[in-house]
Parts: sequence; C-alpha cells; structure tokens
Amino acid sequence: MGMLCAVSFQRYGRLYYLDPGEFRPQVGDKVLVPTDDGPEVAECVWAAQWVTEETDGFPRLAGLAGEEDLRRDEAVRRRKAEAKVAAKRLIREHALPMKVVAIDHVLAAAEGGGERSTIYFTAPHRVDFRALVRDLGATLHCRVELRQLSARDSARVQGGIGSCGRDLCCATFLTDFEPVTIRMAKEQDLPLNPLRISGACGRLMCCLKYEHPLYSGGGTFLKECSKAGSCGPRRAYDTRTSPA
Repeated sequence: MGMLCAVSFQRYGRLYYLDPGEFRPQVGDKVLVPTDDGPEVAECVWAAQWVTEETDGFPRLAGLAGEEDLRRDEAVRRRKAEAKVAAKRLIREHALPMKVVAIDHVLAAAEGGGERSTIYFTAPHRVDFRALVRDLGATLHCRVELRQLSARDSARVQGGIGSCGRDLCCATFLTDFEPVTIRMAKEQDLPLNPLRISGACGRLMCCLKYEHPLYSGGGTFLKECSKAGSCGPRRAYDTRTSPA
C-alpha cells in the first residue's frame, strides 16, 4: 500500500502514474517527471492519494516545477514549433512523401550535451531522407534524427477519438500492441466491413481483442443457456444461436 499520483505531458494525453514521495501535488500543479533526458515538466491530473496496490515499482516524482523549470519547458515548446514548421517546409522543397507526426526536442545539457530534435513521420514506403537531415540540421542548428512510425504508432502519438466516442485506447492506456486478426471479428459476429471494424489508424481495432476471450471461451456456456432459456436467476442469451 502506498500513494500514487497521475500526470500527463499534454492535455488529454496518456496518463503516467508516479510515487509522489514527500510531495503532495494537487490537480493542475506542474511537476517534474524523471525521464532518460532529465526531468521534464508535466501536469498533475490526479492528486496524490492512497491506493491499495504496491507502489514500489513506480517511478518517483522528481519534485514540483519552479519558475526556471517552466521557462525551460516553454523554450522546449518553442523549439518544437520551430522544428515542425521547418520540417514541413523542407519536406515540400525536397518533394518527399512524408507527413510530420510529432517532434521531441532536448535542450543543451549543463554537462555539455548538445541540443537534439527528433522528428517522427509517416510515409507509404521507406524514404531516403539524408539530404533532408542535412538541411534540417543547418536550419535548426542542432542534431536532428528522423524516425518513421507505423500506422498504429502514428495514431498512438497523435491521439484522437474512436468510433465509440472515447479517446483512442492506444493513446491513453495501452502500453503495447497485441496481434488482432479478422478471425476475432468473425467469432464476435461483427460485420466484416473494413469501415466498421477499423480504427483511426486504418488497421483492425485493438478493442476486438478485449471481448474475444468471452466469445471463444464462453461461447458454449452461452449457447447452452440460450437453449435452456435461462441460467439460474439471470437470463443469458447468445445472440448468434438464440431462437427467435
């Protein structure tokens, strides 16, 4: 048993849970989250509170953000905006079939590390972007890395609203992508129209995986209940086999 708080790096983005330690952030407070590139500013969206789960494995909050941290965060946001504008312009000039999805930027570290921009993009095929990287480095005056994302990763990074009306699962709580097959849709008696069973990424919806165990493991149970007309105090029907 311990305390946890939830933070987000962008509004309506993925939630990250941390051990607040000796700090007690409230909703809306700016906090420092430890990352591979040093502490980054995030917003507390769930105040620190006691939970029944063990919290030993959760990362520890680095502290509350001060004025210097907020100024540094604002500088990072400006550099991201500049990189996005420059990348789109140079992509057009080089006539490359690329779409900029997101940008990460790391400011120069006190111990001597230089600035670095990482540009994430999508493309219908592999792209030779060596000339583009050189021009981006000369324009932004920092080291530039380009990384191509898959359709699913692109949807996770950009976020959006699914056909259910909720935020995309991949952008909010999914940590990895499990295989989803058309067989799962068939066993759930869903229409095989691609527009009905595809997500924002154009691939099969991840949520097809959620209910598949119910249909594959409980199908016989539901079928027997439908034939009997009821199961104990509750009536249960399998819509695939229940008689009219």
